[in-house]
Amino acid sequence: MMTGAQYLASLKQRSPRIFYKGQRLERPFDHPALLPHLRTAAATYDLAHDPRHQATMTAVSHLTGARVSRFTHLFWTPEDLLRKVAMLRLLGQETGTCFQRCVGLDGLNAVWAATWETDQKLGTGYHARFHAWLRRLQEQDLMAAGAMTDPKGDRSLPPWKQADPDLYLHIVERRPDGIVIRGAKTHITGAVNSHEVLVMPTLGVPPEGADYAVTCAVPIDAPGLTLVFGRQSNDERKEEEGVDCGSPFGVVGGESTLLFEDVFVPHERVFMAGEGEFAGPLVDRFAAWHRANYGGCKAGNADVLLGATALLAEVHGTIGNAVVKDKLTEMVHLVETNYAGAVGAAALCTQLPAGNWLVDPLLANTVKQNVTRFVYQVARLAHDLGGGILSTLPSDADFRSSEVGGLLHKYFAGKAGFSTDDKRKLIRYIEGMTSVSTLVEALHGAGSPQAQRIVMLRQANLGEKANLARKVLGLGPPPAQAKK
Repeated sequence: MMTGAQYLASLKQRSPRIFYKGQRLERPFDHPALLPHLRTAAATYDLAHDPRHQATMTAVSHLTGARVSRFTHLFWTPEDLLRKVAMLRLLGQETGTCFQRCVGLDGLNAVWAATWETDQKLGTGYHARFHAWLRRLQEQDLMAAGAMTDPKGDRSLPPWKQADPDLYLHIVERRPDGIVIRGAKTHITGAVNSHEVLVMPTLGVPPEGADYAVTCAVPIDAPGLTLVFGRQSNDERKEEEGVDCGSPFGVVGGESTLLFEDVFVPHERVFMAGEGEFAGPLVDRFAAWHRANYGGCKAGNADVLLGATALLAEVHGTIGNAVVKDKLTEMVHLVETNYAGAVGAAALCTQLPAGNWLVDPLLANTVKQNVTRFVYQVARLAHDLGGGILSTLPSDADFRSSEVGGLLHKYFAGKAGFSTDDKRKLIRYIEGMTSVSTLVEALHGAGSPQAQRIVMLRQANLGEKANLARKVLGLGPPPAQAKK
């Protein structure tokens, strides 16, 4: 397994085409806009070498028998799912932000199951190809970004009826040695600092949409692939030095839009090429795994946010106030509720035909539905306790000014024992972790709130619950049965 330093060095051996604010980045892995995300991903590599976290951060590969990063390991036992939740919380606590590797991990498991089932029914050779690619990923300890979401265009129309067929990524040419794909994937976390992109379909498709059912692995620097790094709240602060940056790890996952302009993918990297009936199950399973994640990673992030909020209250001299304690308690309650849901979804897992284990879909979607609400409530409480200074604090440059800096340090002082700089660091971190970027990511990451509600209703089995009520209350059979 690589260390963080080796991971960073390995990226510099690649030459991806990356744009940011209208300019191509000639040395992207030295650019300050990317550095927080590089540091965060590097932390996932370093923690895998910490003996205290070996059981959490690593696993023994069922492919090779070697110890590998848990981010390249399949969920081969129920314990793997529970360990994963623990890993996500740990990394959230260590970095205080998104550590970018979850989408790829869940994608590996979804594609493993989909290729196995496709081969079983249709006699294709996808699973062996994916097995070989995954083995390479484990042996070289590579970071894979999962790319599922398409721009979608007119969402009232399916992919094959769009005015522009490229609004969903699709196959445009089939060659004897591979396929050519065109389109885009957007909101892709960690893409700019990954080694590989695992492309997946965004929805199930019927036979007439077969060209949109495509799963494949594309190197980050493949010819024809361009990455456009997205803007985030206060993103220019990353290019500054000082307190205003908020955190050396950033506040979200460095999302990008990926432009595929006739990218050739050789057959050995193609894992689905038109088998639309298997695209839907792939997406559903991926979504279940990924939505359950949020109870772990957001709990870890919130642990840091909660700690910062409590420290700021201490700086303000209000930590002993009963109202402040009650609001901190509510933050704890919301965070632990999210985490409990993730643990429950993992504990009530079922084994798939391909051998890996799937979280309980109903609980997984419930976790993410809670996150879409609770993260906002936690942020609101942090704003409440932090005060208006979260949005009005003067800049770091002003605090360093020879003319006004001394006065600012004087008047923004807090409780004895804390420096003004300590107070400013807490304020900037809370500001960043409760910004538009972080809240929108919590709301729409892994699917919008309505996407979870659709699955929740489907999984709830209302008919069975109605029969339970009939039995308990002594009601007659349903009308259809009564007629029989």
